[in-house]
Amino acid sequence: MRNDPAKLTSEYNNPCLKEQELSFKCMHDNNFDRDSCTNVFKNYQVCKEFWNHIKVQRRRDGIKPYMPPPEERDQIKSDYLNSRKKW
Repeated sequence: MRNDPAKLTSEYNNPCLKEQELSFKCMHDNNFDRDSCTNVFKNYQVCKEFWNHIKVQRRRDGIKPYMPPPEERDQIKSDYLNSRKKW
């Protein structure tokens, strides 16, 4: 099933699980006032965009699994940040 809730809460399938949980917590802590959670939402959005980009790139390059496993993600983030510091 494509929208299996267990997959959405799995760190293996969701590299932004921490950001997702922080956004839920922010909404709960702020009585569901979205304006109070703008920064948390933005961080979650950036996280999703980053990992979607990685997934698309890996698919283009024929690397499987398309979503890197959790044990590879810190290195991928580090490599990305280091490549951006060079310019």
